[in-house]
Amino acid sequence: MTKRVVTLAHYYTQPEIQQMADKVGDSLELSLYAREAEADIIVFAGVRFMAETAKILNPNATVILPDAGSTCSLVTQTDVTALKRWRDNHPDHVHVSYINSSAEHKALSDWIVTSRNVDDIIAHLYSEGKQVIFSPDRNMGAYLNYQYGYEMPLWSAVCEVHDKFNEVALNEALAAVKGNCHLIAHPESPLPVLKQAEYVGSTSGMLNWVKNYQGDVKDVIFVATEDGILYNMGLARPDLDLRQAPIYAGCQCNSCPYMKMNTVEAVKRAQQGIGLTIDYLTTAQMDAARLPIERMLDFSKRYSL
Repeated sequence: MTKRVVTLAHYYTQPEIQQMADKVGDSLELSLYAREAEADIIVFAGVRFMAETAKILNPNATVILPDAGSTCSLVTQTDVTALKRWRDNHPDHVHVSYINSSAEHKALSDWIVTSRNVDDIIAHLYSEGKQVIFSPDRNMGAYLNYQYGYEMPLWSAVCEVHDKFNEVALNEALAAVKGNCHLIAHPESPLPVLKQAEYVGSTSGMLNWVKNYQGDVKDVIFVATEDGILYNMGLARPDLDLRQAPIYAGCQCNSCPYMKMNTVEAVKRAQQGIGLTIDYLTTAQMDAARLPIERMLDFSKRYSL
C-alpha cells in the first residue's frame, strides 16, 4: 500500500524547496495544516522545532526533518533546566512561549504563541488580570513591553538572523534612498529597528502587507526578516522595489543557515523516508507540549487570527 507523503515548507526555505511542497506557510499556518493532514509521512522542510510541533499535533504520522542539523538559535541558546528554574521563580505568572522553542520548552509553558497571534493572546491574558513571563525571544518580548507598556520578565535568547539587523546600517540605507521608502519588520528584530518600522508583524503578515500595498510603485520597501520571504513577495508584487534591510553598510545578505540546510536532495531523500525521524519524544513530553499549543490553536481559530 502506497503511503501518503505530505511535504511542508516554511517561507524561509529556498524557492525550489517551496515548489516541492504541498503547503508553504509560516509557523501558525503549517502547524494548523500538520494537525489536520491525512498523511502517513510528513516531510517538514523547516527547522527541528517545527518538525517536533508537527509530530506533537499529529502523533500518528511519521515526521521527517530533511537535515538533522536544522536547528534554531532560540533553541540552542535556551538551557531547559535553567528555564524551569526561571519559571519556578515566577509562580504567579502565566508562562507564554514563542513557538520557536523545543518540545521540552513547550512542555514547561502555559501558552504557545506565534508572531502572528502573540499580540492578541498576551492582550487577552492581561485583560483577564494575569501576569505574564515571556520566552525565549528577548527582542520580541522587548517590543511587546515597549509597544503595550507591559512589564513582562523576559528570557534572554535571540534569533541569530533577525538580531543582526541594526539601527546604524538601517539609517544609512534609508538615507541613501532619494524617494520615499518604507520599513516593515519581523518582531524578532532588535527594538531600535522595530521602533522605525511602519509595520511589525509575522512572516505572513508582512507578505500580506506587501500584497495589499497601494502606494507608489517607485517607493522602496525595506524588509527586516530572513531573505526567503523576498521570493514570495516578489511573486506577489513584481512591480515593487523590495529590498532586505541591511545588517551592516551595504549588505543585504541575511539568511538563516538552518533553513538553507533543506536542499532539494535532502528533501527528496526525506520524501523517500530518509532523514531525521522525530521519534525521540516521549508520550508524556508530547502530551505536555500539546496542551499549550492546542490552547493557542483554539484561540486563533476562535478569533480567526
